[in-house]
Amino acid sequence: MESSVRIVRARTVDGALEEAFARLMPQLSSACPVPQRAALERISASPCTALFFAEAGGRIVGVLTAAAYEVPSGRKVWIEDVVVDAAARGRGIGRSLVGAAVAWARSEGADRVMLTSNPARREARALYRSLGFGLCDTGVFRMDLTR
Repeated sequence: MESSVRIVRARTVDGALEEAFARLMPQLSSACPVPQRAALERISASPCTALFFAEAGGRIVGVLTAAAYEVPSGRKVWIEDVVVDAAARGRGIGRSLVGAAVAWARSEGADRVMLTSNPARREARALYRSLGFGLCDTGVFRMDLTR
């Protein structure tokens, strides 16, 4: 990773972070809604979530959100909405963001970190494998409650 990139856990939301999500979420998927500022504020303020961003050259170039929870099978962390600006990819930013989330998961006492990744995202999947993530023999079921 280049040395001019820094990873920050957002504790508050400002215009730069709001703009970054508006710019980056469509790069993750055209189906991803742009989060409203109030939602970002709830995420950054929650003790169960961590919102990380990568900054380079005074601009936010990547984001990641992690959520911790406890169930009878253990304390777990899910990593969600990992996106690095297309113009900044290939510089180790995604690796640094995921590394920060894994470090946070350890500090939260998690025994497992999970994420999903679309099979079409070959580079992202290779990154996750290189970081020690393994593909599970399970499927994700989803129910859309907005319909």
